[in-house]
Amino acid sequence: MRSRVVAAGLLLLLQLVLVLGAVRLPRCTDPRRCTDPPRRYTPDWPSLDSRPLPAWFDEAKFGVFVHWGVFSVPAWGSEWFWWHWQGEKLPQYESFMKENYPPDFSYADFGPRFTARFFHPDSWADLFEAAGAKYVVLTTKHHEGYTNWPSPVSWNWNSKDVGPHRDLVGELGTAIRKRNIRYGLYHSLLEWFHPLYLRDKKNGFKTQYFVHAKTMPELYDLVNRYKPDLIWSDGEWECPDTYWNSTNFLAWLYNDSPVKDEVVVNDRWGQNCSCHHGGYYNCKDKFQPETLPDHKWEMCTSIDQRSWGYRRDMEMADIASESTIISELVQTVSLGGNYLLNIGPTKDGLIVPIFQERLLAVGKWLSINGEAIYASKPWRVQSEKNSVWYTSKGLAVYAILLHWPEDGILSLISPITTSTTEVTMLGIQNDLKWSPNPGKGLLVFLPQLPPSALPTEFAWTIKLTGVK
Repeated sequence: MRSRVVAAGLLLLLQLVLVLGAVRLPRCTDPRRCTDPPRRYTPDWPSLDSRPLPAWFDEAKFGVFVHWGVFSVPAWGSEWFWWHWQGEKLPQYESFMKENYPPDFSYADFGPRFTARFFHPDSWADLFEAAGAKYVVLTTKHHEGYTNWPSPVSWNWNSKDVGPHRDLVGELGTAIRKRNIRYGLYHSLLEWFHPLYLRDKKNGFKTQYFVHAKTMPELYDLVNRYKPDLIWSDGEWECPDTYWNSTNFLAWLYNDSPVKDEVVVNDRWGQNCSCHHGGYYNCKDKFQPETLPDHKWEMCTSIDQRSWGYRRDMEMADIASESTIISELVQTVSLGGNYLLNIGPTKDGLIVPIFQERLLAVGKWLSINGEAIYASKPWRVQSEKNSVWYTSKGLAVYAILLHWPEDGILSLISPITTSTTEVTMLGIQNDLKWSPNPGKGLLVFLPQLPPSALPTEFAWTIKLTGVK
């Protein structure tokens, strides 16, 4: 009897399946409600490299880099002070320590002197906003291992336990975001003298004690705690990405992290990655390609051309001029890149006047010429004789001239004029006169004004509409 009941039940279930299979579910007709399941990235470079770069980064174009840490206390030589002193044992660093500090003074003794006493995050954020920066990248931890936030795996070597007794990363992030500026976090994968890193190095990086105990816990903590828009990775060069577990971290970052849709990363995730894998490419410090790259990139450079961190022995000859900085910005954007300009605050949290002056000069220039920079795209031609650089936006083409022609007539070879061509200079209301160039392109008659009446001191932008 029971077997007959079971058989009847199975027959009824089979009929139900056949009926349901014959019924076609209605197709979704509202695109707002019909979304494909989010793509899952696998922990390998072909998959991770296929992720589209979030649009905000390419539109931003200009950012400010901040190198700040315990190295800001000796403030001499460079931010690599500890390595030059006790890693390489360079004579000039050993002499500096003998002349200025007691014989038994250790690098850890610099920690309490990193006070950040005059660090006012809103003042920093105001300066960065006035500079025209669309994103700011702060060092959360350099190769010395000291963290600018209360890292739970950096006991007694972080800004909460030693020095400022403050969460520097969190405080600046709050101030930056109040001004709608994107917030990026620099993080060094390695630490020169960490015992576990030295142990892994001694083992030929066949072990990963340091990665499991320090690097990865810190990266996950930074993401979950501060939700950065950008992760600027560094300190990768001694080991392959497989040692760092980079692809596993990035797969989590892109799939499941709280910033999975907006976060941007660079290319420093292993000694085999630079200029090949990751998000956008840094390739190397102060990278300047000669032709238009086929991948989004960023030039990072420093106002102090000899150091990234603040140093007391800085001289004016070491400081990039306003014209150099703006010229680099223009060329970088013309070639499709972003320009990340670095400053190093003092141990007290002050940004010295010369750095402020340079940042404000960029902001002043961008207040006039930002239309040709922000959210622009490379044009079909990037430059002419390295004195005119092009960008484009919509139907407009911008020719930025780095040198004012002596006769006041600008010859542009590349644009093809039409019956609707119009020429203006950003910062001046009236149209400029122009005529077809007897050879090719057009001649632009620049305004006959004294230098003080021009919109900027250098790098003037000619806006062309109705050209091909």
